[in-house]
This record gives sequence, C-alpha cells and structure tokens, in this order.
Amino acid sequence: MECIILEKNDDGIAQITFNRPEAYNALNIQTRAEFTEAMNDVTNDDSVKVIVLTGAGKSFIAGSDIKEMQATTPIMAHNIVRLGEIIENCPKPVIAKINGFALGGGCEVAMACDILVAHEKAKFGQPEINLGIIPGGGGTQRLARLVGMAKAKELIYTGDMIKADEAERIGLINKVVPIDELDACVQEIAVKIAKKSIIAVKLCKAAINRGAQVGLESGLKYERELYSISLTTEDKQEGVAAFVEKREANFKGK
Repeated sequence: MECIILEKNDDGIAQITFNRPEAYNALNIQTRAEFTEAMNDVTNDDSVKVIVLTGAGKSFIAGSDIKEMQATTPIMAHNIVRLGEIIENCPKPVIAKINGFALGGGCEVAMACDILVAHEKAKFGQPEINLGIIPGGGGTQRLARLVGMAKAKELIYTGDMIKADEAERIGLINKVVPIDELDACVQEIAVKIAKKSIIAVKLCKAAINRGAQVGLESGLKYERELYSISLTTEDKQEGVAAFVEKREANFKGK
C-alpha cells in the first residue's frame, strides 16, 4: 500500500496511518481502497483488539481530493467508499489520534471513531459549503448527533474551522493534549481498552451504536439481549473470579 501504513504491536493495537502528507492526507480513490483493505485486515485479525487512526505529517485528513472531485459524476459520488460507515461497522473500538487538520471528509472519519483525541493545534470543520456542496460522508448526520443541531448547523452553514479546545468544549472530541503528549495519551487509552474483554467491548460498541439509531425502548431491549450474551462467555467467568480473588483479570476474548 502507498497511501496507507498499517502497523501492529504486541499489545494488540493496530495503527492505520493516512500517508499522503504532501496532500495533507486528502482522501482519493486509492486511499479509500487501501483503507478498506487495511480495515478488513485488522477486523479479521484476532490478535488486534484496538485500532488507532492517524495521519502522516501535519494533518489527520484535510478532506477529499479536490482534483478528483472535479471529475466526480453523480453515480461515482453515490458509489464512493464512505470510510465512516466502515469504521462504525467495525466491531472493534477505533480511536482517532488527530494530529492536525480534520476537515471535511477528515472530520467525518474522525466522528465515526469511538474515541477522539487531538493535540492542541488540531483544527476541525466541515468546509464543503465553501465549494458549493454539502458534506457527503456523514457530516450532516454525525455532527448533529455529537454537538446538537444548532451548533452543527452553524458549523456546516458557515464552513468555519474551530480549534481543538472548542471541539472538546462542544463535545465533538473526547480530549485535547499538548502536541508532544498525543502519542503517549492515545497509547495509554488503547492499552487500557486492550486489556479488557474484547468480547464485552464489542458488545458495548454494538449496543451504543444501535441505541443511537433507535428509540429508548428498542435500545434497552437490544442491551438486555447483549448483556445476556456477555454472561455466557469465559471472560465473564474470569472477570468475576478475578474480582473475588482481588487480582487483575486475564481476559482471553472467549
């Protein structure tokens, strides 16, 4: 792969890096295809428990490739690979390590992740309105769910960028850290999650994501079903035993 770097470590953490720094990691067709391949790899690799997404250079993802967009037809746009849906459909937790600009499609990719951590110089926005178009990768839907309709409309209608501290204040991201602490902070979070029962984490993600799409009654019913499933696992037996014996649990993902 040329536009994506995939790395895995012994802690059960895989990092996928968008690697077009000369183009601020703008999303082109090749990047979308390679990202899909990388996500299929880590999703199906049982040794991977947590996935981290980041960008090479000074940008997370600065949006879609404008040069390619000039030649995009309506049918091409309809069939384009939408990375946010791939991320949300991945059963494993995905952390966005936001190291710079997260604009347009980049903000949409970040919003599809489960946990978002940015350094203090990162910037966010949906500037599609400045091109005479609307967000097409989930921006109108996920942004409103995260920050509320009023703020989402303001950001999308104006195309304004906001800084990381403002993104944290309005609930767009989880945490802001100094630039030199970003890697360590994300690693700490990823390792902490990787030590949990991966089965339980997957069930939590499924319950939360489904609940965001349905009414409370349906969400509670789905949660009860998944809770019942969690009681049947070896990890549940280990977790309870570790608590009683006052020791750290050693989950096997079974």
